[in-house]
Formats: sequence, structure tokens, C-alpha cells
Amino acid sequence: MSQAPIFLVGYRGTGKTTVARLLAQRLGRESIDADKEIERRAGKTIAAIFSDEGEPPFRDLEAAVVADLARTSLVISTGGGAVLREASRAVMQAAGPIVWLTASVDTIAVRIAADAATARLRPNLTAVGGKAEIAAVLAERTPIYQACATFVVDTEGKTPAEVADQILALLAERRK
Repeated sequence: MSQAPIFLVGYRGTGKTTVARLLAQRLGRESIDADKEIERRAGKTIAAIFSDEGEPPFRDLEAAVVADLARTSLVISTGGGAVLREASRAVMQAAGPIVWLTASVDTIAVRIAADAATARLRPNLTAVGGKAEIAAVLAERTPIYQACATFVVDTEGKTPAEVADQILALLAERRK
């Protein structure tokens, strides 16, 4: 495929899956949610993978999925922790642009609370959960997101369509 993939990274609740779908439509491409592909391959939810096997086997499968998707021209919504492995970051950076979607802790908490599927399908990442968990995980991951992002798009107060438009503008500017 002649077009490079586009990776959307960021914490859960920043709109990656919705924005990926809209962006793909506007580019005449297809989108994929890497977490859904992981679940398809594993035959169970991410929460079940974490519960049954733990985080390292999940991250192994996630890295394999990211590597496979990097060879496509899809718009890819990654899991929030897909950037944790250096090898996955390198694969994404070599394949195509990485767009980091951001939002405040409060906004992320509200968005996650409004999405019933998130609590059921995605495990808490710390024992505390809630805003404290979001703040702690963001503090850990922000430098990683910053280091690998081609573009940073703040989703605060924007509709998914506005975010997709902003990404399209950034991609067009990059091509100049």
C-alpha cells in the first residue's frame, strides 16, 4: 500500500477511536482500533487478558498487533499504553505520523465515566482508579507520548470532527 499508516496515541478517553474513524472517512481510508484487534486475536476482552495472563503477555500481543498494522495504510487508534514499549514506538515512528491526542484529567475522567463499555472492557491500571489513576498514569506516559509524537492535538472542548479537521490540516502542512 502506498500510503503510510496514521497512528493516534493518547490516554483512553481522548477520542482516538472516534477521531480515527472520522479521519479515515475524510481520507478515503479505513480505520482500525488496535485494542479491538487485540481482543479479536486473543478471543477475549483486554480486561480478561489482564486478569487471566497479566500485563506482560497483553503488551506482547499489543506489540505484535502494532507491528502488523504498521504495514498497512490504515488510520490506527492505538491503546493508551501502546507507546510503552520502545520497539513499538520505533515501529510506529518508522511507518507513519503519530498524532498524540490530549485532554485534561478532568475531561478524561468525565469521558471515561460516560462510556459504559470502558469500565467493562478496560482494566484499571492502578489500585486507586479514577482521577488519581488518570493523573498518575498521565504523569508516567506524557514524556513518552511527547517523545514519539509527530503532532500533538488538544481535544479539550473540541468535537471529534474538529479534531479530525485539525489533524487533516497538520498532515497537509507536513506535505508542503
